[in-house]
Amino acid sequence: MLSFDRLIAEAQAAPFSGWDFSWLDARSRAEEPPWRYTAEVTARAGAATAMLDMGTGGGEVLAGIEPRPARTVATEAWPPNVPVAARRLRPLGIPVVQCGGAPDNMSEEGVRADPGRAGRLPFADGAFGLVINRHESFRGDEVCRVLAPGGAFITQQVDYHSNDDLYRLLGLAPPPEPETWLPLAVDQLTAAGLSIAGTAAGQAIRYFEHIGAVVYYLENIAWAVPEYNLQACRPRLLAAWQAQDAWPWAMTERRFLVVAAKPRGQPVSVRRGK
Repeated sequence: MLSFDRLIAEAQAAPFSGWDFSWLDARSRAEEPPWRYTAEVTARAGAATAMLDMGTGGGEVLAGIEPRPARTVATEAWPPNVPVAARRLRPLGIPVVQCGGAPDNMSEEGVRADPGRAGRLPFADGAFGLVINRHESFRGDEVCRVLAPGGAFITQQVDYHSNDDLYRLLGLAPPPEPETWLPLAVDQLTAAGLSIAGTAAGQAIRYFEHIGAVVYYLENIAWAVPEYNLQACRPRLLAAWQAQDAWPWAMTERRFLVVAAKPRGQPVSVRRGK
């Protein structure tokens, strides 16, 4: 069995690009939530003439979705991800557009009605019959604007308390948070003029094979536990690894899904508040 120090060194030296977690996937396994995001998308993609993937990351998920509309476009806000996504998606005929991300939906700015806030999508009104979004912030008014009447919006979001197990592993108190922000997401979409076709909330379990996989996760998803520092947390990490009966170590991840639709009778151009 590899030593604690060797596992940590390997995790720190492991590559990470775009949203490619193949190194971690080989050292952990994750259950699906009660639904499958890609299945929800593919069930509707075949009937759409155009599709937008918001926040494509490195294009990993979008590249695996088939069938896709002939006109499929992806956006990405984080500059280092844009060339990664372009290399993966352009050979598939999918252009990647860099544009600023929307405010965090849970922040004060994210719930304001001010149309001048960040997150405007650089596309014409009614351009897409399907807009998909996996773990990306969104402006409900902009989603509604770029959707054609009768079009659908599918979003899977990370819910509160998804990182509580990591906090406890590191000996830190999980941040105080509401139980869920699903009602807020629903409110933002309905306020924009969309109707809710369905919602689902649930959890998935990720099993880490060894401590190096946990460190890789903490290092590359820095927002999961902002207080994390390897040197400061090293004693707790070592103690966790030495508790061999705890491995593979399980972390509960909370997710929710919302499917919304733009009513057919609604004008393509959405009236914006002042």
